[in-house]
Order: sequence, then C-alpha cells, then structure tokens
Amino acid sequence: QVQLVESGGGLAQTGGSLRLSCAASGRTFSSYGMAWFRQASGKEREFVARINRNGDSTYYADSVKGRFTISRDNSKNMVYLQMNSLKSEDTAVYYCAVRRQVGLTFQYDYWGQGTQVTVSS
Repeated sequence: QVQLVESGGGLAQTGGSLRLSCAASGRTFSSYGMAWFRQASGKEREFVARINRNGDSTYYADSVKGRFTISRDNSKNMVYLQMNSLKSEDTAVYYCAVRRQVGLTFQYDYWGQGTQVTVSS
C-alpha cells in the first residue's frame, strides 16, 4: 500500500507560480514512476506530467510543456510540480499518482486526495 498526500495548492495570479508537493509513504517509493493529473470543475481528469523512478526522464502534456516542471527526491519520498506562468485554465484540483508497470503496460494507482489550485487575474 502507498499513501499519497498533496500540498501546496492555493490562489495564484495569472503569470504567477506555485509549487505542489506530494509526500508518499512506503519503502518502495524509488521503485515506481510518479505522475500529476488535474481535474477542473465539470471536466474529466487529465494527465499533466510524469517522471520515471530515477528522476531522469520526464514527460508533459502539451498544455503545460515549458511552464511546469516535475521532479522528485527519492531520499525524502517526495515528488514536486513547479508551475510557472500560470494561466486561468490551470485552475483545477491537482492529484499525484503512482505509475506502475504491469506487464507491458502502465497503470496509475494509489491516488492522493488532491490539492486545489486557483488562478485568477
């Protein structure tokens, strides 16, 4: 079992920055990849970014590429999402999730409870 707790959300102005954190429990944190998703009100949850278990490979949704940076610190069981140049359309609840390889595919499980990010002008 893995427990994930997100923090760092809040209110930011357009063009501003926020840094989200996700704390993971368990001794096997460095064994799996991690990802961030978001869900805006009335919309489906969407992928934002992911990072491999070593932290040396990342992938981003086109909507955040060049503005957001995902990183991790395996010594602290933490994953981060640095969000810069925020836009109103970034407003959403942000979730971190474990990305595990199952056979030849990957699946996301062990979701956190989410943290609200609101971007306003």
